[in-house]
Amino acid sequence: MTDAGLVLEGVSAAYRDARVLHHLDLEVHRGELLVVLGPSGAGKSTLLRLVAGLHPVAEGRVLIQGRDVTGLRPGRRNVSMVFQSYALFPHLTALDNITFGLEVRDTSRAEARKRATDAAASVGCAHLLDRRPGQLSGGERQRVALARALVREPDLFLFDEPLSNLDPELRVETRAELKALHARLGVTSVHVTHDQTEALVLADRIAVLRDGRLEQVGTPDEIWRTPATVFVARFVGSPAMNLLPADGPVVPDGMPAMPAAGRLLGFRPEAVRLTSSGTPVTVERVDVVGEDAYAYLRLPGVDSVLAARVPAACRPAAGDPTRVSVAWSDVHVFDTATGRRVATR
Repeated sequence: MTDAGLVLEGVSAAYRDARVLHHLDLEVHRGELLVVLGPSGAGKSTLLRLVAGLHPVAEGRVLIQGRDVTGLRPGRRNVSMVFQSYALFPHLTALDNITFGLEVRDTSRAEARKRATDAAASVGCAHLLDRRPGQLSGGERQRVALARALVREPDLFLFDEPLSNLDPELRVETRAELKALHARLGVTSVHVTHDQTEALVLADRIAVLRDGRLEQVGTPDEIWRTPATVFVARFVGSPAMNLLPADGPVVPDGMPAMPAAGRLLGFRPEAVRLTSSGTPVTVERVDVVGEDAYAYLRLPGVDSVLAARVPAACRPAAGDPTRVSVAWSDVHVFDTATGRRVATR
């Protein structure tokens, strides 16, 4: 535990009488950037608010750098939170927004301004300090919010979907800046999002949350390559992983004899090969995305469509008959009763 920046021990939380987090055990390594990924309603923001002290813990403990903060007020936890809405005071300049938290803690104005200027320079908004939020773009406001979080020199950063209000181009740019900033500062950070690309790009590790329960915790490679559950397989990936009954029409090349009842076969669109032999399919539609295309293939006799990633230059046309094959080495096996992965490769 000495190497842990944040530990949740059997943590539960509720709104009124409804549980929204269920006995979570989670450790964030010191200096790590952990991304909590899940759909709306999974409990992501509640988890963040609970760590910050803005929501009560129903059960369990919260420890920051080995210190039990479960019963401490937010101001005594030494965490900084960056909100989706930025939460800047509209009547204050960027400089005053950044220094506000320091000055209410009796930091001298000169010291607060020096630290604010340093923090603003580190996130590229030092030239904006005399402007008010209404004079700033969304990306500029985000930088001011980051500088405000940085200036406290916290033990823990908490990011509550901070990129969701940005347009796509700015989101990519700010995502890269956040990653570089974390590498430079090395402060333990928890970032929540519903955007799988954001999670895969930013994270040292990802915690996938569903209905207040952890589905899987692992590196981006582990989450992508070895999803622990059907939910993770479907949620991470666009298009999602193909999932078919093991006794269905697609029999992977080299598939060993195995009980088919109660089993699902999962494989990514990249694993589907269009061939002259194999399972016959009909091309239902094709979506072109730059150099790649995604062909959606109707299987015979079942209400299932396979997604296949193919080069755009040699894509099939809608309505074409073709055949597909999948190598067993690319297949995951899931138990239909538990939803958990039981075998791979």
